[in-house]
Amino acid sequence: MSLPSLLSQHIVRRPQRIALLQHIAEQGSITRAAKSAGLSYKAAWDAIDEMNNLAQKPLVERSVGGKGGGGARLSREGERVLRLYQRLQTLQAQVLEAAEDASDLDLLGRLMLRTSARNQLHGTVAGIEAQGRNDLITLILAEGLTLHAQITHDSTQRLDLQTGTEVVALIKAGWLELLPLDQAPTPGYNHLTGTLEQILDADDGPSEVRISLANGQTLCALAEPMYLRTKGLLPGQPVQVQFSPSNVLIGTPL
Repeated sequence: MSLPSLLSQHIVRRPQRIALLQHIAEQGSITRAAKSAGLSYKAAWDAIDEMNNLAQKPLVERSVGGKGGGGARLSREGERVLRLYQRLQTLQAQVLEAAEDASDLDLLGRLMLRTSARNQLHGTVAGIEAQGRNDLITLILAEGLTLHAQITHDSTQRLDLQTGTEVVALIKAGWLELLPLDQAPTPGYNHLTGTLEQILDADDGPSEVRISLANGQTLCALAEPMYLRTKGLLPGQPVQVQFSPSNVLIGTPL
């Protein structure tokens, strides 16, 4: 099963998110589209980020701070996926009719991949370097961005990884560290540069920070408000993101 199939599974099992795409196409506003789809504004942003990161190309193009909380429209790829979903609905109905027992659908649901990791990035294996009992996996993300994951050799074999394998890189928000541009990153760490898009303050605890990468994918990090102020990190400014290869998990479709 290819990674586009994983995106299709994600869409079929989360119809609210396809509804969100439909409402964005109709209304051109994240706020109005979220309300119509029965989602909070934050949940809508999360859904858009996740779909954009899993797709080959971003499905939604947006601008922060527009009328109604931010303008948005479907990209050409988003329009194509919306048409695809309409065809998948027909196929889904056929699958439901073909199920021999109601428990069959419960079993399939348990087998689908779901994860608590906020960052799920589509990538392709470009290289595998043996390092003792571990392997350093080089991944190519959209637009040629490079990412490294360190996993055990057993995991490489169990996942049947090889050059060209499409995977999802999973990174928890708390594993990302934000750095200003003038600070040198830690040697051996993954290092990406993007734009600090938004800071969502929490009543108690770290703030949620969204970073827009040049390839259209989005990262979510956690950072203490005092740290952000001390480093002078503000929305709209360029920022570095670093994280250890050992903190990158790799997932493949079943």
